[in-house]
Amino acid sequence: MRQHAAPNPGSRHGSSLSSLQRTALELAVALVGPAAIAAAMIPLRRSLASSAGAVIMVAVVAAIALVGRRITGLLASASAALWFDYFLTRPFERFTISHRPDLETTIAIFVVGALITELVARLHHQRRVANETMTFVQSLHRIAELTANNAPPSSVVAETSEMLTSLLSLRACHFEPTMATHPLARVRDDGTITHADMLWPVESIGIPGPESEIVARWRGDEIGRFVLTPTPGQPVSRERRIVAVSLVEVASAALADRKEWP
Repeated sequence: MRQHAAPNPGSRHGSSLSSLQRTALELAVALVGPAAIAAAMIPLRRSLASSAGAVIMVAVVAAIALVGRRITGLLASASAALWFDYFLTRPFERFTISHRPDLETTIAIFVVGALITELVARLHHQRRVANETMTFVQSLHRIAELTANNAPPSSVVAETSEMLTSLLSLRACHFEPTMATHPLARVRDDGTITHADMLWPVESIGIPGPESEIVARWRGDEIGRFVLTPTPGQPVSRERRIVAVSLVEVASAALADRKEWP
């Protein structure tokens, strides 16, 4: 039976640091990018139409929103409006607007930038959901394929454990062909988790540790359980938990043959 070692703490820290660096870079670009573009238009500001400058600033916001997150786009929208006012409206290089049309244009830059940011954020979310759904379907198909091809239970266990580890962000996962007497927190068919007969708030604080379980059933009988060693404090969506239960259900047909188990 294949076991999954806990992730290297050093590698997790390095990954987290990289993520923080990327976030810091995105925020810096959101603040500085619009300022740099507005400053670059200083030589043209006496001949450049206010609407043309506004379009350029909105385009900058859209570009930043496409590669960043919602907060990045909103920050870029505010920065674009601020520096448009400072560099491209009279009186120049003062945070003051003396003409009503310029005030309306400045406000429009922020509003349009925020709307573009929201649309881009929803597009990114839909893309992530579509990619995640495809991954779920492929995982279920893989386990179903192993079961249909009469793969040895040990192979099904190894494959299912690996998928559960990735799907639920676990530190480890293994299969036990018997139900132990000591109770564990249990992932139920609807994705909820019960621990000591109480619903567990997994969306906010993650799967309870040190271990939880997903029971494997075949034709109504319990044939074992997958024991999950969760990553402390790692939230897991209900959709992922439901898919995890479905994976175990599909694998149970192969695991019902206990000839390989002691």
